[in-house]
Amino acid sequence: MFFTTKTLHRCLCRGYRTLQPTIKDQLSSTPIGSILEAKGFVKSIRNSKNVSFLDITDGTTSKNINVVLLGKEQPKFQIGQSIAIKGEWNMSKSGSSQEFELKYNSKNSDHSYQIIGTVPEDYPLQKKATSMSFLRTLPSLKHRTSTISSFYRLRSFLETSMMEFFNSQDFTKVYPPLITSSDCEGAGETFKISKCEDFFEKQAYLTVSTQLHLESLALALNRVWSLSPCFRAENSKTSRHLCEFWMLEAEICYLDDLEPLLDFTESMVKFATKKVVENYKDEYLNGVYIDKEVVESRWNSILDKEWQRMTYNEAIQLINEKGVDSLKFGDSLSLDHERFLASHGPIFITDYPKSMKPFYMLNSKDYSPEKSTVACFDLLLPEFGELVGGSLREHDYDSLVNSMKKHQMSIEEMKWYLDLRKNGTIPHGGFGMGWERFINYLSGHDNVRDIAPFPRAPSLCNA
Repeated sequence: MFFTTKTLHRCLCRGYRTLQPTIKDQLSSTPIGSILEAKGFVKSIRNSKNVSFLDITDGTTSKNINVVLLGKEQPKFQIGQSIAIKGEWNMSKSGSSQEFELKYNSKNSDHSYQIIGTVPEDYPLQKKATSMSFLRTLPSLKHRTSTISSFYRLRSFLETSMMEFFNSQDFTKVYPPLITSSDCEGAGETFKISKCEDFFEKQAYLTVSTQLHLESLALALNRVWSLSPCFRAENSKTSRHLCEFWMLEAEICYLDDLEPLLDFTESMVKFATKKVVENYKDEYLNGVYIDKEVVESRWNSILDKEWQRMTYNEAIQLINEKGVDSLKFGDSLSLDHERFLASHGPIFITDYPKSMKPFYMLNSKDYSPEKSTVACFDLLLPEFGELVGGSLREHDYDSLVNSMKKHQMSIEEMKWYLDLRKNGTIPHGGFGMGWERFINYLSGHDNVRDIAPFPRAPSLCNA
């Protein structure tokens, strides 16, 4: 036996007891009248003659611990300092915005404080209104603000919700490579890896999508999903694009019709959103400096009703009829077009022209050689635009080879992918969802650069 029972017990006890309780835990479980030591950053200070107040946080919750400093000999603190302070845990006085408070009295020998980390006089995060554009100039400190830290906690909660959803649907979470020899989208917007030709004996890139590898895994595991970073060398400086972003992608076998894929996508987004409303609403909306009406209207737009479905042809007809624009078959839908189409709620636009889409998409069920379309979709959200894109995948070997030739792709380089269609091929389909865009929408925010902790975009790599 490697461990004795006594040693194992000591290891387990030591592991469970060494972590400092978080403020989130202390706020929910500390008995009234007990001595409590809180550790965190000073968020705000309010001074008077005989009493002062501190708000401290450690980032685990949007709520703060309110510290009451009693007596004339009060310690001097600065906003931004990391501190430990021990005092008595009490109910707050009626009328206070917080239910509990920590009372510190310098004359009480059981009370104490320690300044763990100091800050300079010009510490930039003071208790005042701060613009997002200013926070973007502080790549290492911006995470401490209430709003930005709330985005990260929401993001974490949503990831666990997605894990629950996919587990309930018999999916396997997989981990496809980030380094690839294939340009999945065929758009050429890839980051080439230097010195890779000697190392790999071929050109390699950072992946723009894990889809092709997911297809291979799906044909072994039936249903797979991943949440992975992707990279696109797209010279776009909008609030909707990043060069490094995360994508939630899924591939599902035995799909020969687009409708079940749309149903599944709708169920997934609604499930995660409902989890937020039912289990995270109070935590997210508490103390976050956002427009709560915007947030709740976005949640409601997802949950209130079934989503519309419309083909690309129907969409351009509607745009033309309403005088929004004059479009013909093959024209791209702009962001303004997408927002118009989603003005009454989330909507799936399906069956885009084949010429607009990548090589791997299956022809539409009602395929017409004159106006050839593929079995694909974009999910558009109100006032936001595209969130999810997906399709059925071409599963016939000869048809896929012909499509690749038309796109001037190397058959030899893609042999590993083509071989899937020669060895027990299965009709299948899938989608990709921009993870930062999803968080952006549910958070009530409008810039993905604030959702990514260290955003990467053209001319932006400052940490």
